[in-house]
Amino acid sequence: MRIAQVAPLYESVPPVGYGGTERVVSWLTEELVRLGHDVTLFASGDSRTTAKLIAGSSASLRSMPDLKDSLAHHTVLLEKVRKHRGEFDVIHFHTDYLQFPLCREWTVRNVTTLHGRLDLPDLVPLYREFRDVPVVSISNSQRDPLPGANWVGNVYHGLPPNLLRFHSGAGKYLAFIGRMSPEKRPDRAIAIAKAAGMRLKIAAKVDLADRAYFDGVIKPLLSQPNIEFLGEIGDHQKAEFLGNAVACLAPIDWPEPFGLNMIESMACGTPVIAFSHGSVPEIIDDGVNGVIVESVEEAIAAVEKVKGMSRAACRNAFEERFTARRMAKDYLNIYQQLAFLDMPFDESKLGDLSEREREALAEEAA
Repeated sequence: MRIAQVAPLYESVPPVGYGGTERVVSWLTEELVRLGHDVTLFASGDSRTTAKLIAGSSASLRSMPDLKDSLAHHTVLLEKVRKHRGEFDVIHFHTDYLQFPLCREWTVRNVTTLHGRLDLPDLVPLYREFRDVPVVSISNSQRDPLPGANWVGNVYHGLPPNLLRFHSGAGKYLAFIGRMSPEKRPDRAIAIAKAAGMRLKIAAKVDLADRAYFDGVIKPLLSQPNIEFLGEIGDHQKAEFLGNAVACLAPIDWPEPFGLNMIESMACGTPVIAFSHGSVPEIIDDGVNGVIVESVEEAIAAVEKVKGMSRAACRNAFEERFTARRMAKDYLNIYQQLAFLDMPFDESKLGDLSEREREALAEEAA
């Protein structure tokens, strides 16, 4: 199959440091190549891939100190996709809704994975207008604010099984990894570690948008004993950072669409203590690969619980549900479903779709 993957330009593919969407696009692209498909990646010029690369910008926008208008670069990216669109069987976008006015007019099949939060009132009229554009969620909970969108599938993220090494030994500290933002609640992580009498290591990116929060709320807390701020780390550092932890803390205070940190931790054999928001109940099997909590007090108590959990069970949960191979095959099923929409409806071809998805496709084909 001739497949185009279209990544946002903010980070390279894969990113040097933090960058969830670009990281997932890289894992998906490389796995599709390994499965024998002809893949073209539209991304920043400093991206690294075994697929054919078409650069939408000379380098990642984050690396451009004088950047003033990211939309200009993404407009160039979409124009390059438009010019090459006839070369592909399917075009897979990861660029939010920028391409919607274009791709609804194209004859080439396309699909968009929505990687961000959707609980914003401004999005309601947009997805009402573009209810014909096929979109994919990264968790079922992500769909809740927009039930009328044209959902054609749900695909959980997956990462290469050999990317992060399994650690069988007991951990030595609590870990927090991700972004220094209000919704990720690093302040909760600090409070949990302090109350549990545990050392906390924080590996997190500070975006410009979160600088005021970091300086005003978090920075004063970092001087407390047993709190270590490492800054942003890359994939090559994550295995040691997460693998040597007792648990990874995900004390989120927002409807997390997915949460890569949770499956990265599981891959290392480290259980997750996560607040029950967004995708958490879909990813964490309570008592197996982590503990789902409702409060700081429950999270403090969970620190002792996770010490007795099987780290091998955490790794097994990752291998069963969250590998790049599983993710790539799920997307290939969706690409094939898109082809079925142009053909007489044949239920036998739909594989393991949910009953709701089968009914939706049958209605489309009728």
